[in-house]
Amino acid sequence: MTQLGLLVRALTILGGIFGAGFASSSAETMEDALARAYQNNPQLNAQRAQVRSIDENVPQALSGYHPKVTLTGSAGYRYLDTLSKGSSTATDYRDVPRSAALAVSQTIFNGNQTANKVRAAETQVLAAREVLRSLEQSVLLSAATAYMDYLRDLASLEVQRSNVRVLEKTATQARDRFLLGEVTYTDVAQSEAQLAAGRSQERSAESQLATSRANFRRDIGDNPVNPAPGSPVDRFLPGSLSAATETALVENPDIVSAIYGIDTDHLQVKISEGALLPSVGLQASVQKSYESYEQSTRTYRSFGAAAVVQASVPIYQGGTEYALIRQSKELLVQRQLALGRVRDEVRATVAQRWGQLGTTKAQVQSAQAQVSASEIALNGVRNEAKAGQRTTLDFLNAQLALVNARISLVKAQHDRVIASYNVLSAIGRLSPRVLGLRTAIYDPSAHYHQVRNSGFGTKALDELNP
Repeated sequence: MTQLGLLVRALTILGGIFGAGFASSSAETMEDALARAYQNNPQLNAQRAQVRSIDENVPQALSGYHPKVTLTGSAGYRYLDTLSKGSSTATDYRDVPRSAALAVSQTIFNGNQTANKVRAAETQVLAAREVLRSLEQSVLLSAATAYMDYLRDLASLEVQRSNVRVLEKTATQARDRFLLGEVTYTDVAQSEAQLAAGRSQERSAESQLATSRANFRRDIGDNPVNPAPGSPVDRFLPGSLSAATETALVENPDIVSAIYGIDTDHLQVKISEGALLPSVGLQASVQKSYESYEQSTRTYRSFGAAAVVQASVPIYQGGTEYALIRQSKELLVQRQLALGRVRDEVRATVAQRWGQLGTTKAQVQSAQAQVSASEIALNGVRNEAKAGQRTTLDFLNAQLALVNARISLVKAQHDRVIASYNVLSAIGRLSPRVLGLRTAIYDPSAHYHQVRNSGFGTKALDELNP
């Protein structure tokens, strides 16, 4: 295989210059790997369970609208033996008392605390979904990085192996020419030294590839099998930095989650203020009791029912309620200030990653020109060496320059792809739906609607996703 053919093979592994058209139909694509990471990542599945647990805050808050019903019952045996000496009278009787009671209480008004608690619980659910979306982005970005790292190191190893084959051939030719007296032993030593360095680089590339394979399994779930080339996701990005920043300020999950946090704290202030308002409740009860005496056939029975509307006006409760109001207001201010910090960080991150994306595009073009020039230079040095116009050292230096140029191009192609994923993550659009992954997309609202109005049952409901 020619040097150009080896380069094409190495770069096709990475997929930057020549695109995905070189991939075979049986190859595993980056989209396949990202889909597996999305479905099987244990940290992501744990966060989904966390969101489902926060869903339960809503029915807990809604319980404030529901009545509280208590049923009590009692049954037993009672024996009484008395003796009065003055009147010489004695009493000895036994009876079996039984009773049952049903009590119902219903809150009519509690300073709108129940309504505000429900709204706060709902905003907590929305904030938890944004935290989940942020983790989804992190998982997908880590998986994409692991995928491209493996391709980069696989291509680098291919370049190093092709370099070793060329150096082995060069060293053999140098020894043969030394025996014929065409070159000195210095040329042989230079060839063998370069060969030893090439083999060392090959071993280093093999070690790096083993590390990347382990990271691939950690982030995606299994070992890579015939991975296809990766490609940038520029098609999903805005056309300018200003547009990317505007999108991030609206869609970045960290910002959206912080906004929901402010809404929650604002409602918490209202909940604390509700403790100063009057409360009204309704209490109703019915009770029935029996007593049967063994000495006679007499049975005593009683029945009672009551319904009471009770109003309570808090006057002073030691100052705790006022401290809670002040505390909740300070927490609201803290959350509002934190939102400004989050927005500033997102702006800076978008600008940084947008700049990196532009840099990697320029690096790819520069590396391509470097590889082309190095190939031309190597061919020229080779022909001049055959004519005796160049030394063995000149050829070895030209070969090393070509290898370095190829490695630079491999890294530039890798960085180019990862930079596009970084920008997509910064603006908040790195999701399976945007990427078009062939996988079932987790819908956190399915479990929420399942449990929102569930007033009975203790079994945890499984996620219902298509």
